[in-house]
Amino acid sequence: MTVLGLALPHLDEPRVVVPAPGPGPGNWSGAASATVVDGVVHLTYRVRRPLSEGRGVATVVERSVDGIAFDPVCVVERDDFGAESFERPVVLRRPDGGWRLYLSCATPDSKHWWIEALDADRPEDLPTGRRTVVLPGDARVAVKDPVVVVEGGRWHLWVCEHPLTETGEEDRMSTAYLSSDDGLVWRRHGTVLSPRAGTWDARGARVTTVLSLDPLTVLYDGRPRKEDNWHETCGVAVGEPGAGPSSALRSLTDEPLRSEASDGAWRYASVVTMPDGRRRCYAEVARPDGAHDLVTGLLRA
Repeated sequence: MTVLGLALPHLDEPRVVVPAPGPGPGNWSGAASATVVDGVVHLTYRVRRPLSEGRGVATVVERSVDGIAFDPVCVVERDDFGAESFERPVVLRRPDGGWRLYLSCATPDSKHWWIEALDADRPEDLPTGRRTVVLPGDARVAVKDPVVVVEGGRWHLWVCEHPLTETGEEDRMSTAYLSSDDGLVWRRHGTVLSPRAGTWDARGARVTTVLSLDPLTVLYDGRPRKEDNWHETCGVAVGEPGAGPSSALRSLTDEPLRSEASDGAWRYASVVTMPDGRRRCYAEVARPDGAHDLVTGLLRA
């Protein structure tokens, strides 16, 4: 399938950039997002262990000139935030030249999640940066896995929402759009991507990267059943031309992209434009032993 000239992600010469922290299910490196600043790729991801070993234990920030070989920048530890787990982070340089790291944080002994921001002058200083809870969630909804775009002085956010109103059904997910003047105080505009009954994304639909703002074009994760939680696969969705970033999204994918190995997960895609104009994708991909590696490749035109 092709949208705006982009194949539903096919990676040329995929490479593992961060291997899973150990063998077997539950050992996952991924949930990554990336940004290119002054020709350098900054990548952030969470390190996850099996449930018995603590789930999402750390968020890592690294940098690379070629987008493949990375050097460490900093590590943020879950315990410093009183969180039971971390999930997808976002790192970016603010318009004023400072840096920000968004963290997805799980409330202990609950299904609730909140999103917190760290601000610092340099990416190396983010672990001790200024902390702000930007989306606290509430008793009705958990919020996590942000996707943030800053353009023309305006901040745009697509966030995964999990309804908490039915016990045992909290894994369900949809995507809402929010906007902001500073990336700290957000206004919610509504749900823009929802599950579709009877399809591969019947249980959840989560935007993971924005390819275009107008028409709004995204890659997103979906899953058909509760049992497929953590094993999402990837599709493409588009908005109405002229409707901008708040557009409701329509899926274009009947058969999602999945790994051929173990649980099939091919999720949390993040796409950046490299200095030479080519687009590079990062994704969390299942391997045969059930672990997930963080993989990258150039998108085939």
